[in-house]
Amino acid sequence: MMHTIQYLIVSIVDVYSFILFVYIIMSWIPMKSGFIADVDAALGRICDPYLGIRRVIPPIGMVDVSPILAFVVLQLVARLVVAIL
Repeated sequence: MMHTIQYLIVSIVDVYSFILFVYIIMSWIPMKSGFIADVDAALGRICDPYLGIRRVIPPIGMVDVSPILAFVVLQLVARLVVAIL
């Protein structure tokens, strides 16, 4: 039973990490219209609350490092929760 819960937690974190990755890559697309705009808006509703750390961490030069920190924190918290279980 515990392995199932651990597997579920890791799977959810992996899916969310993939969604974050796609959203971050899509932020590099300059012109968004039609289907791409709809996908970007949907991913934004999912990812923006978590990526709210952008307000706390300023960019270094022209590089926004908050998504990197978001990935690291997400993975660390997931590993900690799985280790506790």
